[in-house]
Amino acid sequence: MPTFRHGKNAVFKVDNSGGTLTDISSALTDVSLPRSIETAETTTFGVTGGAKTYITGLNDATLSVSGRFDATVDAHLAGILGQDATVSFEYGPAGSTAGYVKFTGEAIMTKYDLSSPVGDVVSFSADFQVTGQITRGTY
Repeated sequence: MPTFRHGKNAVFKVDNSGGTLTDISSALTDVSLPRSIETAETTTFGVTGGAKTYITGLNDATLSVSGRFDATVDAHLAGILGQDATVSFEYGPAGSTAGYVKFTGEAIMTKYDLSSPVGDVVSFSADFQVTGQITRGTY
């Protein structure tokens, strides 16, 4: 039987400008890790059944985080935007309890946005392009 977990316990860590993995979960409200795989069409003339055929290609992944503005987290994220090097990340979708799943890898921060709506809380969002493989492990 499946064991479901609540998202409120998610953990996200990312390197700071000095290369130290730092937990910024306390400022976050959402983490997203979409992954995809390219496909290449292999359909040829005279294909039986009139259906296209494909083969698999390369994996791709991005990370998106968003949350409430915090000056410390802002300095952290602003410090890694535009770096020439990748940053390490660690994402625990259900939390960091021993045995829980975590995803780790390297990424490039590609976007950092701040928003100050007149009738709401100051917030931020950041996007990362994963480079290389994502490792699925446990805490």
